[in-house]
Amino acid sequence: MADMFHNGRVVDLILVMVLIECIALAWWRSRGGAVDLAALLPTLLSGAALLLTLRLALSGARWEWLALSLLGALLAHLTDLAGRLRAPLR
Repeated sequence: MADMFHNGRVVDLILVMVLIECIALAWWRSRGGAVDLAALLPTLLSGAALLLTLRLALSGARWEWLALSLLGALLAHLTDLAGRLRAPLR
C-alpha cells in the first residue's frame, strides 16, 4: 500500500474517481437531474489538473510538464472564477 503513495499510483486512482464522477453527473443530467455541468466542469478540470501535477511530481517528471499542468489548472480555475463572478448572487 505504501508503494502506491510513493510512486503516485494513488493519484491515478483518484483521477479515475473524478472521471467516474463526471460520467455520473452527465448521466444524472441526462435523466433530468438539476446539475449544471457547464458550471461544474471548470472546477473538476482544475482539480484534475492539480492531481496530474502531483502525479507528475511524484513520478519525477521534468519541470516543464509540471509547469504545463499547473498552467492548465490556473486556466480552468480562472474560467471557474469568471463564471462565478458573472452569476447573480443568491
